[in-house]
Amino acid sequence: MEHKNKPCGSWQYFHRPNFLLHKTSIYHQDKTSELKTCVCVCVCVCVCVFTGVIHHKMWSDGESDQASGTSSDEVQSPVRVRMRNLQQRFSNEDINKRLSLPADIRLPEGYLKKFAKNSPPFDKPLSRRFRRTSLSEIGFGKLESYVKLDKVGEGTYATVFKGRSKLTDNLVALKEIRLEYEEGAPCTAIREVSLLKNLKHANIVTLHDIIHTEKCLTLVFEYVEKDLKQYLDDCGSIMSVYNVKIFLFQLLRGLAYCHRQKVLHRDLKPQNLLISDRGELKLADFGLARAKSVPTKTFSNEVVTLWYRPPDVLLGSTDYSTSLDIWGVGCIFYEMITGRPLFPGSTVEDELHLIFRILGTPTEESWPGINTNDNFLSHNFPHYDGEPLITHAPRITNDGHDLLCQLLQFEARRRICAEVALRHVYFRDLGEKVQDLADSKYFILHFSFAEIIHPPHRCAISRC
Repeated sequence: MEHKNKPCGSWQYFHRPNFLLHKTSIYHQDKTSELKTCVCVCVCVCVCVFTGVIHHKMWSDGESDQASGTSSDEVQSPVRVRMRNLQQRFSNEDINKRLSLPADIRLPEGYLKKFAKNSPPFDKPLSRRFRRTSLSEIGFGKLESYVKLDKVGEGTYATVFKGRSKLTDNLVALKEIRLEYEEGAPCTAIREVSLLKNLKHANIVTLHDIIHTEKCLTLVFEYVEKDLKQYLDDCGSIMSVYNVKIFLFQLLRGLAYCHRQKVLHRDLKPQNLLISDRGELKLADFGLARAKSVPTKTFSNEVVTLWYRPPDVLLGSTDYSTSLDIWGVGCIFYEMITGRPLFPGSTVEDELHLIFRILGTPTEESWPGINTNDNFLSHNFPHYDGEPLITHAPRITNDGHDLLCQLLQFEARRRICAEVALRHVYFRDLGEKVQDLADSKYFILHFSFAEIIHPPHRCAISRC
């Protein structure tokens, strides 16, 4: 069946089960296999708009709108069920739990009574339709539920505003993505939504809501004060070595979770790491991220900002895995400890020259197979002996230097993985209890705020 290539005019749900699939299949069409994959994922995104997206417990029970098989007594007693509901006492906490809402949500006036009247009893699951209706009545998915404040950034496809939620009175970040006629949503937005709706971790930015209008798709995120680049600038590029360790641990913790979920971020850089006033680090901007589980022979090598791109990708490799992100972690680690980027190249060739000057020109011993790489041979790189990284980062400890070297290995399979890096001896003085935190638990709660701003017995530092 052929469809005209027009954007969806509505996210409305009808009772035909294939309606959303039909709508989303024409919402964003592209001939490349990668974007076809994204469109398939987008089907889930469209459905999730009505569930509030961030409320990760929704649909977790696999229930449907259809009535499940029950006994005749159960089917024939709707009045008794309704009366039993009226006798139940629902509190805000009950509703928050049943709908997986934020604890500080402000429910509309009279909603408790309405919910008690229409909701199934406590021991019965909620249907998807009831969840969608309830969330819409509360105010999710509606532009009027948010107040736009200041503009904080602008990109090719989107503009980001600081805003305030009328539902919780908390600050939020409103990412407005422009929808062009006959083009639909950019593939980066589809990727970001489809991945973030499933990534629930204390060190990953939270997607609260999605709002769709004719000309705009608005993603509502938690508001975080600044990114790591701004934090470094505020520090005058002299960051506490103690804070470096705390931020690096949080970065690896969030990344290890992504990799366990088979998601590659593919664009790690200081600008995409958010830092709250409490010292929490959160991975953000998943527009280039990719689900590793999506079947494909190769990925694109046009990923990751040049300064944080690994040499195997710079030399044309498209057969990469989680090691792609690990190289970026090493570059960010060095930048935090020294206050300057490690490999600030202006072109691919310049970037490779900088890498080889510091780490040494690769050989068959340090990088098996490099002498058969056509891109490497075509550049005819001079021989560099390289220097120990510790000579370029004198503030780093021996343990930190060892970890840095394991992050910045030429050969992808030799790079340490995020999960193993978290248990490196470099982090030993953070204590054992931080190693086994649940995904939803904030690492930073195990340290006092004063300790992060003014760590004891580490070094004389300022606010950073």
